[in-house]
Amino acid sequence: MTGRAMDPLPAAAVASSTEAEADEEADPLAAGSPVQVTDRRDPDPSRMQMPQGNPLLLSYTLQELLARDTVQVELIPEKKGLFLKHVEYEVSSQRFKSSVYRRYNDFVVFHEMLLHKFPYRMVPALPPKRVLGADREFIEGRRRALKRFINLVARHPPFSEDTILKLFLSFSGSDVQNKLKEAAQCVGDEFMNCKLATRAKDFLPSDIQTQFAVSRELIRNIYNSFYKLRDRAERIASRAIDNAADLLIFGKELRQVAFFRDCGDVSALGSDTTPLPSWAALHLSTWGSLKQALKGLSVEFALLADKAAQQGKQEENDVVEKLNLFLDLLQSYKDLCERHEKGVLHKHQRALHKDGLMKRQVQENMIQTMELRNYFSLYCLHQETQLIHAYLPLTSHILGAFVNSQIQGHKEMGKVWDDLKPKLSCLFAGPHNALTPPRSPQDGVCPH
Repeated sequence: MTGRAMDPLPAAAVASSTEAEADEEADPLAAGSPVQVTDRRDPDPSRMQMPQGNPLLLSYTLQELLARDTVQVELIPEKKGLFLKHVEYEVSSQRFKSSVYRRYNDFVVFHEMLLHKFPYRMVPALPPKRVLGADREFIEGRRRALKRFINLVARHPPFSEDTILKLFLSFSGSDVQNKLKEAAQCVGDEFMNCKLATRAKDFLPSDIQTQFAVSRELIRNIYNSFYKLRDRAERIASRAIDNAADLLIFGKELRQVAFFRDCGDVSALGSDTTPLPSWAALHLSTWGSLKQALKGLSVEFALLADKAAQQGKQEENDVVEKLNLFLDLLQSYKDLCERHEKGVLHKHQRALHKDGLMKRQVQENMIQTMELRNYFSLYCLHQETQLIHAYLPLTSHILGAFVNSQIQGHKEMGKVWDDLKPKLSCLFAGPHNALTPPRSPQDGVCPH
């Protein structure tokens, strides 16, 4: 099979798929319209090349996939419409050197057209629509999810070469939804445009069904493990941010103590007009020293809070978001497996049970088309499984980001703690008002 010329789609297959069109409209797997990847050339000389030999086999590395494009999705301040406010996003693509405005509904139409054209590929899911009373946290979470979605799509080999992706990322007109629909619906799905579609069976291993079942179970287990990892990473990042808030409040309380008045007037802690008793007034000099020291400590605790918050945010962006990206990809594979079973196979079984409802020749053509689609679906599934494995090295990137964040965070906070320790000496007064620092456990002091 190596080096064989790719034959055009046989006329019988084209005719049979046309005759089956009406029955395919209700099935998303039979009514998409992918594009012939080899017909669209990327001007970038570093474009990933199709491997020589068996077209079923892919040779993409993680770095090649990530280098396809990086798309930023940023929130634009809300605009008030006639009745409700709506959210717009600025979508910027490095590859197309473009920046366009998109609304959530534009993403919805784009997602629908991807499923229409590429029913046998991993199309990531979109985040949920806006609910009434959506807060800033929901809006930010959806922005992050849209960013993950569009980056997975922009880096997927067949998607990245298709017209609708370029339209979505670079068309600046107001009717982008109509343009997307026109581009997607003017041709058939990937099965009808790929020259290898009717010969997919020739390239599949003999035990493809067994391999499919094994791969599906493996990826299901991987998904479950990474789901738990993501949850723990979220908790770690959240604790860092909570720690930052506690440190900041702790420092503010120290500063409030420092502003407590020695007598009569209103203090920062409240309204206390009780003068100090005579025995307490003997230590006014000590109290003055403490106030100065507490003011300085509040600054150090604010710095500690800032370092902790930076660490939490960094782990949210570099660890949690990358885990979410990988989970989105794995979920899209699981969804694809379900579409394969509930779509093509179910469609095939329905066609087999239509005895007497149509002419025998038409029925045979429909069954033949469904069989060809089933093999092409398995062909695409095999390639999508390879893409999943190409993304697996992302695990090392995630772990590396987590380790580096922990090292850097503890190093920076440790330095602040070290700088803070000498400033504690003026907080502890010994005999004759001499200020002595506390003794550490290493000094051999008995805890009792």
